[in-house]
Amino acid sequence: MKHRLIFFASIPRSTLSILFVLPALLAAAPSAADENRFVGLRKCAVCHGKELMGDQVAAWRSGVHASAVETLRSTESIEIAKRLGLTEPPHEAAACLRCHSTAQPIPLERAAYPVAMKDAVQCESCHGPGSRYRNKKVMSDPDAARQRGLWSPERDASVCTACHNEESPTFDPKRYALEDGSHVGFDFEQALARIAHPIPTHVKGNYIALEREAKKRAKQERRGPP
Repeated sequence: MKHRLIFFASIPRSTLSILFVLPALLAAAPSAADENRFVGLRKCAVCHGKELMGDQVAAWRSGVHASAVETLRSTESIEIAKRLGLTEPPHEAAACLRCHSTAQPIPLERAAYPVAMKDAVQCESCHGPGSRYRNKKVMSDPDAARQRGLWSPERDASVCTACHNEESPTFDPKRYALEDGSHVGFDFEQALARIAHPIPTHVKGNYIALEREAKKRAKQERRGPP
């Protein structure tokens, strides 16, 4: 089972189960020195915000995950929080932030770099804390990256359903229509397609070499013709 955090607004009855499960999910390694820690969106964007890589950050910004924290400030969210008996505004309530943000409120020992609340459900919510796999050489080898803690949500629906489930106060059991005409609250394939942010096929495993070539061309262009 993936080592992951829980991060979609949950009703009070789910809180107890979260408290029991969370310690096990956070145990990514036998020692603190080997534990994966969060690095934040800015570190991911160093590569994944580039056109060469496919600019996954731009795709993320255009989707609902990027505004998940801001959603908690809406009138609907405030009404839901009151109905659930929360004593804090939803954008400050841990029960909501578990799924509407990335690991907030995050313990200092779990953050290798600052993790901004405003970045909401960013890369590490779905791909796991990145301190041990974020290196370019590691990320160029998918197997090596997974060995160092990279989650593969496209292979594991539980990464999504940890938050998108019936315990969410906004869960709609008929949100997704299936080919047979029936409806379900969550359909993995459809949900995945809605947030697609692929790395170009020709770049996979070749990013370092392609980046080197791009930098070389840019340098030559700045120099002008010989």
